[in-house]
Amino acid sequence: MTVLVRDLRVDDPADVAAFAQVRHRALPFILWTPEAVVHRLVHTHPDARSRSLVAEEDGEVTGTAQIGLVHDSPEPGQGFLNVYVAPSRQRRGAGGLLVRTAEEYLTGEGATKLYAWVLDRPADLAFAERHGYERRRSAHFLRLDLANAALPPPCSPPPGVELRTAADYADDPRPVFELDAETVADEPGDVDVAFTDYEAWLTESWRHPLLDRELTTVVVVDGRPAAFSVAYTHGARYATAMTGTVRARRGRGLAKLAKTASLHRARAAGYTEALTGNDSDNGPMLAINAGLGYEICATEVRHVRELG
Repeated sequence: MTVLVRDLRVDDPADVAAFAQVRHRALPFILWTPEAVVHRLVHTHPDARSRSLVAEEDGEVTGTAQIGLVHDSPEPGQGFLNVYVAPSRQRRGAGGLLVRTAEEYLTGEGATKLYAWVLDRPADLAFAERHGYERRRSAHFLRLDLANAALPPPCSPPPGVELRTAADYADDPRPVFELDAETVADEPGDVDVAFTDYEAWLTESWRHPLLDRELTTVVVVDGRPAAFSVAYTHGARYATAMTGTVRARRGRGLAKLAKTASLHRARAAGYTEALTGNDSDNGPMLAINAGLGYEICATEVRHVRELG
């Protein structure tokens, strides 16, 4: 048995497909496609110093890591490493070697604090603890059987409120960017981020290969975007990447309106499974999703390691 770690060969379709397959086997609650893997690596902002690593055992890709710096945070020196090994190839050295390689690289890039998501399972949590990582907050993956769900009936928007899609902003997506920037700034989490680079957002988010602009729903109040639910799709699966409302319009049910409308249109378009994720402290969104029929299917725990 020989395990080695190397960079993902982004120009090798078979290598990229193997990376996506390992991620899907380890974390089936997120949409993984070769196109999305390449897009993330190639189009992430250069200041993130992003890398995608693979662990290879006797020529077979058995583990993966996505690593980099949190370049859009006001606090410097924060890095991330998210390591996943194929379930049938765990406890063979791939995970530990990926962690060591990632830590050496990120330290060299100036990181002093490293964050990692770890599945809430005894073996995974013990692995993180052995490598010096401490538990922080948690987040849930949720799933909805969209084909058979008893969704609430679609609501008619109240006066002054209009439902649009992201496709309606194809000529000028800046209003969607501004909406995304404000809602992300208030999302629960350990690391503060600030979307200030419109061109980077266009490249990384607006042009993401899985973004479904027809199903991404935007709630417009008095002519201005006030809430949205961002939809990614692949095959028969639909995933909500972000649902949120601007601060001045919260408490009026606009996020639920956006997500309910998007789910109905997704089912009408033939999607049969809906996925999403929520921080465990995000009570309002968890309540919305529970009311729509989502059920928690897995949990991850955020871990941190202070360096030096």
